[in-house]
Amino acid sequence: MRVRFPEDPEGVWGTLRDHLLDRYAGAIGAGRVEDMLVSGRFVGTDGPVGGDEPYAVGRYLWFHRDFPAETPVPFPIGVVHRDERIIVADKPHFLSTMPRGRHVTETATARLRRDLGLPTLQPAHRLDRLTAGLVLFVVREEDRGAYQTLFRDRVVRKEYEAVAPYDPAVGLPVTVRSRIEKERGVMAAREVAGEPNSESRIALVERRGGLGRYRLVPETGRTHQLRVHMNALGLPILHDPIYPVVRADGPEDFSRPLQLLARTLEFTDPFTGVAMRFESRSALSGLA
Repeated sequence: MRVRFPEDPEGVWGTLRDHLLDRYAGAIGAGRVEDMLVSGRFVGTDGPVGGDEPYAVGRYLWFHRDFPAETPVPFPIGVVHRDERIIVADKPHFLSTMPRGRHVTETATARLRRDLGLPTLQPAHRLDRLTAGLVLFVVREEDRGAYQTLFRDRVVRKEYEAVAPYDPAVGLPVTVRSRIEKERGVMAAREVAGEPNSESRIALVERRGGLGRYRLVPETGRTHQLRVHMNALGLPILHDPIYPVVRADGPEDFSRPLQLLARTLEFTDPFTGVAMRFESRSALSGLA
């Protein structure tokens, strides 16, 4: 975290300690602020700072925030490909791609940085926390923009696999187009009237009893797009906690992962010009 010291029109912050206590004591307690000062947790450009140093407008300090306890995700991350520029990881269900909200240490980015010894590793795109499968990570910061641009410009081909109910009344294959909106603070995205901003191609690959295995190819990348489109067809993805009904909040049930897998990732490498194709080594359990 970076802290910039603001103007002090009333002159109440004579020292660094005065400002840090005023700013953070209400959130973490005065004792915790004092402990962080004593242990050198607040640092400036020249190293740890002392609480008695005079307050200076515009000065910057840095510190690492404490992480709340997180429930460990009991599944490993696979590595499908690794070279000097990229890592293609096989992310398990329930693991966030990057730190966000209450998920910080239990994320694919944090785990891979630690396990591979790559402190600057960054994802080129995001895969939903409940979805398993392929995620592209960039090793060097200066290369990240080139790979992110591939996703921004929609020149990466992604193919997903899902297990969902089988309904012979649903004509497949089908291309679903609709307008999807996601309201901040609301878990479920929804389809609304208006110009379509999402498109998915959906096909049945296999049927076993009342369930089917489906191939899903998104042509756009709206939040929860594939889950919304499958639900709209009357084929909600197995173990989806949001569609068609938002499940009550509670502990994660690791025995019932969302049956959605990012199976294939294809693109032309922006540096070498080589066509790259990767396939997940994971498998969905819904039809096992």
